[in-house]
Amino acid sequence: MKKRIHVNQHNIRHNAKHPDHHKPVLTVKTYKENIKCDNVYIAGPSQVVYRPDKPLSCGAKVWIETEASILAINEHDEGEEGTHGLDNDRL
Repeated sequence: MKKRIHVNQHNIRHNAKHPDHHKPVLTVKTYKENIKCDNVYIAGPSQVVYRPDKPLSCGAKVWIETEASILAINEHDEGEEGTHGLDNDRL
């Protein structure tokens, strides 16, 4: 399953202004879900894509694409701490 990982610049700015209310800065997108997290482990090949003329629906112009298994780790957000694996049979 193809995954796209991108950085949410709005959340980075929010975190700088509100250090006591951390928001995850990464989003892992698949065809069926969006996972917000702070760290992503990619267990295989991936590529960085820059497409300013055809951004993602969220507006991202740079992202990482992979078909590899990933592990999304959220360390900060209250109530949402933990990990989320996609295709993690190879992890």
